[in-house]
Amino acid sequence: MGLPSLLLWSAAVLVLLLLAYALLLAYGRWRWGRASRTLLNDLQASCQPMAPAVVDWRELQDLPPPVQRYLRAVLRVGQPLPAAVQLSQEGTFNMKVDGDGWKPFSAVQRSQVHRPGFVWDARISLLPGLPVHVHDAYVGGQGQLHAAVMGAVPMARLRGGEELARAELMRWLAEAPWYPTALLPSQGVRWQAVDKQSADASVSDGSISVSLRFHFDSDGLVDTVTAASRSRLVGKVSRPAPWQGRFWNYAWREGLRVPQQGEVAWLLPGGASPYWRGRISHLAYEAAA
Repeated sequence: MGLPSLLLWSAAVLVLLLLAYALLLAYGRWRWGRASRTLLNDLQASCQPMAPAVVDWRELQDLPPPVQRYLRAVLRVGQPLPAAVQLSQEGTFNMKVDGDGWKPFSAVQRSQVHRPGFVWDARISLLPGLPVHVHDAYVGGQGQLHAAVMGAVPMARLRGGEELARAELMRWLAEAPWYPTALLPSQGVRWQAVDKQSADASVSDGSISVSLRFHFDSDGLVDTVTAASRSRLVGKVSRPAPWQGRFWNYAWREGLRVPQQGEVAWLLPGGASPYWRGRISHLAYEAAA
């Protein structure tokens, strides 16, 4: 084969590979978009009626003192209670179970108050031009985790089971500082005093109940949320481990004071092992109908 023929053959192969990549990318986006719409429709279908209401300081009277200080610091009396929040995130995600494998990500998330639920739709840049799409969700009392390269090649798929449901409901509760009216007693959260700067919050959804410890800083704001045990996926095996979320950089957004940045980590024998670091790039609340 002469040089001109070899170059022509190589160019043809390259064109075919680029075409195959473009087709797979387009197919993955279409397939992932369809799955995202299905999850969001299911989340909406699980939503329970929520009468329009406003923040009333009277329901704080029996709460532990640090919880009262926190809610007074992040809410305004008369503030409407949102039924849902739509937010966008940017940051880095650690793709390695052990070690550093931080990759940039962007995500959109919808969380609702009644019935508790959320859908996290993320895109992690594994390599340039090679995205990993991730769904992490709690919908209708069921936990779901799905990851696929380019939205088409499966990496992980978990759905159903009490252990996964508990883990995802914990995430919903831990992220409540982004929708703090959900932490009011009238919204179903039960508080138990611990000390001057901590309190335990519990929530139930059907037969699933979870509890997390909220720690408040000197300004009365939530800075750390911890779970003594949360399901952690290591390869294909689920193992319990202590878990922690941290929040900082609070700002007023649509009448609520919420953190703009955070970090999530497993608390392992060797120390904290962070796997998510991000900031809120957009946030919008939806009022009860």
